[in-house]
Amino acid sequence: MADPPQFLTLKGNRDRTELTELLVRRVFFGLVILVIVAGALNVFGQRPKDSFASASAADLHVFAPTALRGGLYYEGRFTIDAQREIEKAVLVLDGGWTEQTQINTIEPAPIGESSRDGRLALDFGHVPAGQKLVAWMQFQVNPTNVGRKSQDVELYDDTTLLTRVDRTVTIYP
Repeated sequence: MADPPQFLTLKGNRDRTELTELLVRRVFFGLVILVIVAGALNVFGQRPKDSFASASAADLHVFAPTALRGGLYYEGRFTIDAQREIEKAVLVLDGGWTEQTQINTIEPAPIGESSRDGRLALDFGHVPAGQKLVAWMQFQVNPTNVGRKSQDVELYDDTTLLTRVDRTVTIYP
């Protein structure tokens, strides 16, 4: 066997019996495994949740995750089920849908887009009684976006509020 380097000893470097170092190493890797397991169990988001609001004029379903991670791509589905004719269906989205988040696509494309009191308003036009309008939106969360935000969605017939879905999203780093 070769001699050990000048300042290293087998007893002090290879054959250490210190429990502190071993304990710190095991705790560190245990925490890493715990974070991985928590992510696999959806603690940090991505599974969609169905939120629903009903009114005499229309039902509104929002199907999107309520817990997200920075950098995540996700989809939101908005379904308007008209009980009576809606002349000008407008979805108004709170800032939690747009702040520090990119909207990659909206299908079908709205007829018009505007701002209502700082919130995104999407005009989908006429929805006949008994018909459904389903809109899909794809998003990406900025990696620096962290915290809890309001993701309320309001359905209007032009300027008349028909119904509202209250949602909150939590964004993890």
